[in-house]
Amino acid sequence: MPSLPTIEFDVIVVGAGIAGSAVAHALGRDGRKVMLIERDWKEPDRIVGELLQPGGIKALENLGMEDCLKDIDAIRCKGYNVIQGESSVVLPYSYENAKEGCGFHHGKFINKLREAAKASPNVTTVEGTVNSLMTDKGDESWVVGVKYSTKTEKDKLAYAPLTVIADGCFSKFRKEVNNKPVTIKSTFVGLILEDCKLPTPHHGHVILADPSPILLYQIGTHDTRALVDIPGTKIPSLSNGDLQTYMTEKVCPQLPQSVQPSFLAAVKEGRLRSMPNSHLSPATNDRRGVVLLGDSNNMRHPLTGGGMTVAFWDVIHLRDLLREVPDLNDYALMKKQMRVMHWRRKTLSSTVNILANALYGVFAVTGHSYARVLQEGCMEYFKLGGICVSTPVGLLSGMLQSPWSLIIHFFAVAIYGMFIQISRGPIYFLPYHIIRALGGLVVACMIVLPLMFFEIQK
Repeated sequence: MPSLPTIEFDVIVVGAGIAGSAVAHALGRDGRKVMLIERDWKEPDRIVGELLQPGGIKALENLGMEDCLKDIDAIRCKGYNVIQGESSVVLPYSYENAKEGCGFHHGKFINKLREAAKASPNVTTVEGTVNSLMTDKGDESWVVGVKYSTKTEKDKLAYAPLTVIADGCFSKFRKEVNNKPVTIKSTFVGLILEDCKLPTPHHGHVILADPSPILLYQIGTHDTRALVDIPGTKIPSLSNGDLQTYMTEKVCPQLPQSVQPSFLAAVKEGRLRSMPNSHLSPATNDRRGVVLLGDSNNMRHPLTGGGMTVAFWDVIHLRDLLREVPDLNDYALMKKQMRVMHWRRKTLSSTVNILANALYGVFAVTGHSYARVLQEGCMEYFKLGGICVSTPVGLLSGMLQSPWSLIIHFFAVAIYGMFIQISRGPIYFLPYHIIRALGGLVVACMIVLPLMFFEIQK
């Protein structure tokens, strides 16, 4: 039997998406010999990963990749406008003079990241499909490389002391390290609105609709992304027209008047696409020879647009910790560094994860449920201004990395919502309002405490 072709590297990166391209660029610049394998190098087309928070831009600058935001028709984002019926509140990025965020077409940004990776020293790029991870003959828990195929060759082998899995939310190799379940609470249906007139230009918009929120943000000079959240794993059928009917009759009337014409035109055009909103708690990268990075190891609801920010900072943490590992074959030191990374990343990742999933629990409210107390309290809390805006938006933007600040403000919102509920008259309704207020507090605990538990797990 002829021997299979083999190649040796310091690091093999599987997937040239957000995390994969960035980590290949970072480690290549640090002198590591990197192989970056991507199944398809054509410009991807997705409906998420199109809004980068200020904390993510700060991370790009740290990585020396800020030029990836140039020449892609990126649109400045100065903050958010949260709209509930006729009421609205504008939330600027105001925490410690935060930079602006920006919106863009996902594929254009990915292409720029890939160009940066390809231009980095010591990085070899390959278009191919990784079929399996290879393990040591004497120890199957030790990953020593990958077996992959290209369009012209099959069963090629590449060896490296470290393989980084960054193949995204539908990761093929996630279970090699992280056996935690992926849960799906809702689905985004995405549309592109042409020349849409947003109520507050250069701001993301969150519409507190029934049954769940709608997001609007500009991703190009003429393009605005609309993401309609539909609870559950099943959405109305596109083929028989049920989804179009849902959009025109259920969703459109809840949008601002200025947005409705372009929304209806986009629905009529029929290019509706969906994406499941997944949640996955992270696992410690303690298996020898392999590391999960990005959505392959940790996901949260994309409501707050923090996924790319977390991924870029994870790359920074990995790069910095690997600088202290001269020999990537030193498993004892690698295991120690990966445990350090698991907890170091928590200051940001836990903040973003808890915030995204907790806000979805507050914003996806129907009828007169107790969660309505939290939703109304949240809107009124934002209207207080000051630190009631700057700190929550600092958390949202990724500039303030503090899970405890998040928990404090979350329960401050709950208590303020209770106060508003109890303050409503007339006096003979007081027992009813007290019950609803206490119900709101119970719901707040039911939303945030499990999320905290997920984050403190090893």
